[in-house]
Amino acid sequence: AKQSKIDSDLGGLLAAALAGIEKRGGATTGDKMLIDVWAPVVQAVQAGELTQDVIDDAVASTEPMVAKKGRASYLGERSVGHLDPGAVSSGYLFTTLLDTEGIL
Repeated sequence: AKQSKIDSDLGGLLAAALAGIEKRGGATTGDKMLIDVWAPVVQAVQAGELTQDVIDDAVASTEPMVAKKGRASYLGERSVGHLDPGAVSSGYLFTTLLDTEGIL
């Protein structure tokens, strides 16, 4: 069943989305993927502590990583020093969520 049919809590919905992303992509935190943003953001949402700094720090955390999954993994060590595109786009998503009045 879809989580949104049984849960209206944003933290719970985002956690279910994160679990789906992890299952589908087979990635974990540290693989230089969007999960590196999703995991700390979901945790912050569940704790009621999401701030722009949490989002920015999560996105920035991908810069020194070596990509282990996805297209960027073909670059290997050359991926170091670049932000992961999925992390950046997820940062935009969560910034918009944070800016949307009444969401959190």
